[in-house]
Amino acid sequence: MATNRVLYAVAVSAACALATVTACDRDAAEAPPRSAPQAGSEEAVGFAHSLHEKVTVDNVVKHLSALQEIADKNNNTRAAGTAGFDQSVDYVVKALKDKGFDVQTPEFSFKYFQAKSLDLTVGPKKVDAGVLSYSPGGRVEGRLVPARAEESPGCTVEDYDGLDVKGAVVLVDRGSCPFADKERVAAERGAVAVIIADNVDENKTSGTLGEDSNPKIPVVSVTKSVGADLRAHPDKVVLNVDAETKDVKARNVIAQTKTGATTDVVMAGAHLDSVPEGPGINDNGTGTAAVLETALQLGPSPDVKNAVRFAFWGAEEEGLIGSTDYVKSLDVAALKNIALYLNYDMLGSPNAAYLTYDGDQSNEPDPNEIPVRIPEGSAGIERTEVAYLAEQGKKAHDTGYDGRSDYDAFSRAGIPTGGIFSGAEDKMSDEEAKQWGGKAGQPFDPNYHQAGDTLANVNKDALKINAGGVAYTVGLYAQSIDGRNGVPVHEDRTRHQLKG
Repeated sequence: MATNRVLYAVAVSAACALATVTACDRDAAEAPPRSAPQAGSEEAVGFAHSLHEKVTVDNVVKHLSALQEIADKNNNTRAAGTAGFDQSVDYVVKALKDKGFDVQTPEFSFKYFQAKSLDLTVGPKKVDAGVLSYSPGGRVEGRLVPARAEESPGCTVEDYDGLDVKGAVVLVDRGSCPFADKERVAAERGAVAVIIADNVDENKTSGTLGEDSNPKIPVVSVTKSVGADLRAHPDKVVLNVDAETKDVKARNVIAQTKTGATTDVVMAGAHLDSVPEGPGINDNGTGTAAVLETALQLGPSPDVKNAVRFAFWGAEEEGLIGSTDYVKSLDVAALKNIALYLNYDMLGSPNAAYLTYDGDQSNEPDPNEIPVRIPEGSAGIERTEVAYLAEQGKKAHDTGYDGRSDYDAFSRAGIPTGGIFSGAEDKMSDEEAKQWGGKAGQPFDPNYHQAGDTLANVNKDALKINAGGVAYTVGLYAQSIDGRNGVPVHEDRTRHQLKG
């Protein structure tokens, strides 16, 4: 998921930094039986099952092995802006072209951030911390001033009323506002640096302020427990950050079937890049491999009613940049021709969840979050994927539209979206462990955004189910976008061209 999608996603969508995962109030037993039409005709369901059978986990794992090998040869990363990413693009392009697809690789520019070193001491103690992407470098000193602990700490200038933060290093809890807002407010009040305390203890936070944030002071992050200790024992801070930001180019990969209606395009995508810290085999080699294998098994000229467009995005981890650039490049007419977008990001988490994006908005709204507008048709996509997972013996739970992956720009443009997700840094509940057979109290993916996100740590049982879900859903909508679980017809679609 995004650049610690946890962090930038907030800036992109003004949503909560962490995905809130709660159970749907659905009963898996109420899902349609295997033979029941779910988004159109019996023929569409039969085609979906046929494509599902062709997309095998063994072939998906072969793609993952290739991506792992690429990372192994390139400093254990496939991050956008690196040779590892370029070679990943070349691998996907070759596979599609060899199958007979016409392939485009539209280029885009973005600011590539690299943190070379970080040294943080508070009083006599050296503190483990992470640098947020696009943070300025430099050496600063100052007293530590904790901001008040509240729901939105350090998000407005008023949050520092009564506190002398001029020349200080401020400590703020993660909260729910964009991290760029925390930096901007602190800088306006005269602070020389910001330390953000995460809301979990597994790892120090990483992520991004956003490439357009233009931050003025260094921003680093620490775990929840470290933040609590610093708050209880404030002392003099010495912070030295060696980091740079440079302009680089990257590519998306786009391939569309030569058959099917081009006014009702079914689009499926996955981000191809990893974070700099690791090879990104679950995040998001699994989504890439599943979408790629679905494309290869469907072929460039299938007997389908609707054209299918496959996308492999660059720089998702830098802030959903590739997918957003692509959506911004489309005018209203082109956006209207996309019937729906399916997003697949993390399908083989070790302690796997079985989550579907909450298109029907069955989750109770969080009063601390800004409501997200969900395009008409998204509920039908969710019902389709919930029914598929029920067929596989898995009761789906909801995951919120928090802007943490590449569906975000499509949703904002008015395109119905959906997808399957196996979980990131959130912990599995007791109820979920009973339903799915995982480990309660442990993260869905303990290797999220780390060097340990390797092929050896991918849950292949979950991958088999979820990759099959990619094939099933693509196959179903390739034949029919009608019915209860369909999407609006062309003349009834509302689309918004994204600006900027």
